[in-house]
Amino acid sequence: MLTLETPYELEAHVGKVLGRTGWIEVTQPMIDEFARLSGDDNWIHVDVERARRELPDGKTIAHGMLTFSLMSGMGGEIVQVRQRGRGINYGSNKVRFTAPVQVGSRICLERSLVAFERLEGAVRLTYGNTMYREGQERPVMVAETLNLMYEKGK
Repeated sequence: MLTLETPYELEAHVGKVLGRTGWIEVTQPMIDEFARLSGDDNWIHVDVERARRELPDGKTIAHGMLTFSLMSGMGGEIVQVRQRGRGINYGSNKVRFTAPVQVGSRICLERSLVAFERLEGAVRLTYGNTMYREGQERPVMVAETLNLMYEKGK
């Protein structure tokens, strides 16, 4: 894990890979709960028997947005800034789901810092995020996301 004192120290890391997380398994209960919360209950996600019969590898597939949402928590394994205030998800410039994440897959996140911008009392960070499935070179997701990180006390 990259550990820094203040948000401003991130500026020295523009254009660099910040790190990679450990692997997490995507389980059917995770997929089912995401389907319940999002209302997206397409059979490819939740119907295990039909997936066994009709999908190429016989397994359900995680929602792309589930994969995307896991990135938020996983990112906390990559960088720690000790002297900081709140952090805010500011949006996404680009998100692509480049390969399926089948139930039982283990995924990890690699994050780089694409851009750094100083604001009043905060910094705007543009991250390059690549999610990989264990045993596969091709990423399952690439995303460019923006975050605001405030100074301590802000």
